[in-house]
Amino acid sequence: MSTTFSESSLETAKNLNTGVNPQIFSDTLNSAHSNFYSFNLKGRSSFNLELEDSSANAQVDLIRDSNGNAVVDDGEVISSSVFGGAKAESINQTLDAGLYYVKVSIDEGLETDYKLAVSATPIDYAGDSLQNARQITLHSKAKNYSDWVGISDTNDYYKFALNTKSDFKLGLSGLSDDAQVQLLDGNGNTLANSLNVGITNQSINRTLNPGTYYVRVNSYEHGESFYNLTLSATGVSGDETIPTPTDSGTLSSISNGVQQLAASVITSVFPDSNTQYVKGTLRSDTFTYQSTYNRTIYSGNGNVDYGSGGRDLLDLSTFSSTSATIKLVESTGGVMYNPGNGTRLFDDITLSNGKQILFEGIEAIKFADKTINLSVTPNDPLFGQQWNLHMMGVQDAWRLTKGSDKVLIGIEDTGLAANNGVLHPDLRSPNVISNNYLDEMTNSIAHGTKVEGVIGAASNNGIGMSGINWNSEIFHIDVMGGDPGDYDLVSATQTLINQANSKGQRLVVNLSLTGGSSTQFEQLIANNQNTALFVVAAGNTNANSLESPADLANNYLNVLAVGGSWGVKDWNGNPTTPGTRISYQGGWGSNKGNGLSVMAPSEYLTTNATKSSNGFTFDYDQRFNGTSASVPNVVGVASLVWSVNSNLTATQIKTILSQTAYDLGASGYDTEYGYGFVNADAAVRRAMALAQGAA
Repeated sequence: MSTTFSESSLETAKNLNTGVNPQIFSDTLNSAHSNFYSFNLKGRSSFNLELEDSSANAQVDLIRDSNGNAVVDDGEVISSSVFGGAKAESINQTLDAGLYYVKVSIDEGLETDYKLAVSATPIDYAGDSLQNARQITLHSKAKNYSDWVGISDTNDYYKFALNTKSDFKLGLSGLSDDAQVQLLDGNGNTLANSLNVGITNQSINRTLNPGTYYVRVNSYEHGESFYNLTLSATGVSGDETIPTPTDSGTLSSISNGVQQLAASVITSVFPDSNTQYVKGTLRSDTFTYQSTYNRTIYSGNGNVDYGSGGRDLLDLSTFSSTSATIKLVESTGGVMYNPGNGTRLFDDITLSNGKQILFEGIEAIKFADKTINLSVTPNDPLFGQQWNLHMMGVQDAWRLTKGSDKVLIGIEDTGLAANNGVLHPDLRSPNVISNNYLDEMTNSIAHGTKVEGVIGAASNNGIGMSGINWNSEIFHIDVMGGDPGDYDLVSATQTLINQANSKGQRLVVNLSLTGGSSTQFEQLIANNQNTALFVVAAGNTNANSLESPADLANNYLNVLAVGGSWGVKDWNGNPTTPGTRISYQGGWGSNKGNGLSVMAPSEYLTTNATKSSNGFTFDYDQRFNGTSASVPNVVGVASLVWSVNSNLTATQIKTILSQTAYDLGASGYDTEYGYGFVNADAAVRRAMALAQGAA
């Protein structure tokens, strides 16, 4: 035990030399001033704080001075522990690298002695043996991995496979203590070493034949260090396989706040000079019919303006509704057609002159004598503000499904905020584990409650907001915080798989998180590629590579890595083009890179909870952000797709969501936007067509 006397401001805060083993400090506190401590983390770590042996009511705040002005400004207290009386205070939270402060304060007129115990355990993503090695995929573009080795974790192993002869490059940097790196063959034999003494950068460059290889990073003589590992492998032939691009159509300018699509001809799988295909945007589009072609196909593609009254409108105002025969998918089965990105079921209108109109994603049809509204608008008062659902076209997909009991939605996140077992009043009742589900709220963010609301808020009940899936069962498991009763990813995933299998259900797993992956977790993914789909956050560091476990999308066809897109404005109110990848100068940004699958909204409304000494206060968060927020959008849509065709495999669901996505960025697949922005209506129609025998 050591004894210290803290200082009374951020500028003079006493430095805490945090490490894996708890450091214990004794101090005295009175109401005349607060005690401040500081600590610096060199990498992402699990931080733990305990304040004990106080004789009066003390409060502990965890602070990050984001602007460096040595003043605690609004929003810079990232966690607090405020238990009443002389109860022990604790904070347990995962923190990124950086400088942090701890403030200990006491109520007016009181004083107390106390003991402060702090520790910070670096989060380890790599396996500690060949058998548990972290599986990675290498490309010509360098990929970066940050991790830690030390006394409690002496070895980190990475495993990769090469299909062609390749030039392999390795760099090790960012060391604070001595470490070693080796390249091993598939049997664990050393092929190359870089054993520079001290903290100098290290490298290995070698031409490798096809096969399996390992990289080992290990501490040297009891050293402890974070490190940055950079890896790449470029085929000697220079050949790389890229996805097949698709055409995205042509847009004209915006007029009167409504984007009008200029006609563009997209060749279908059955080329026909008498057919025109017109594709909309992510905003409200007016499609004015022109009778030049015998057949015209319209795709609405989601509508971020739905809440403000904009509609994807098919304008047939030169025709009377009595001169048209309308056949909707939900009543007649629709017409199969492939506009170039998968055969789907389209609604059908045949005019009195014999000409045919096929359409999807259309919310209203305007005839000379009346307007027919097609989309589903629930009576939840906040639905008009849920632009994230509108932009994905969920209101159109609801015509065809609102979810089914054939699908189980699994959420692995923080727990759920609850007062005496009562959840947020706008949530459907999920399946939970009695000693696991409660959100301890150690980070002051009701993360699990936010995720749950996007997917499973009670819909069309006249209260609050609408969840994407109205009917499918939800199972929520707490995997964050390391609190008593919490599961790890392996045990949580196995529990969800067992539950789904026992009921013959398909499983969609929401992973709005980074870290926690392991060989056992990957094996569960590999063993369930037909029945379990894993949807994972790409990461929020604006990096050119995906975080773990989203990077598993490179290796498994039942893993979707999801990036975050803006709607019509950013956090600061600046106008944005809908679908644009979120990236703030000096702030968070959606990761990009190989394996990125699709994009979905972030910074939108969802359920929320705020912790106080009397329990939880339930409300709504207007701007749930990060790629954590993007994931439940895709999970909800995937659950709708599987609801209309439970015979599909998880890999087919991933293919459908990718194939029907609204193309963004470079034409076809690209590493900034993946396959594009998720399209609920088109994806559901594709699954329905496959159920009817479409190719």
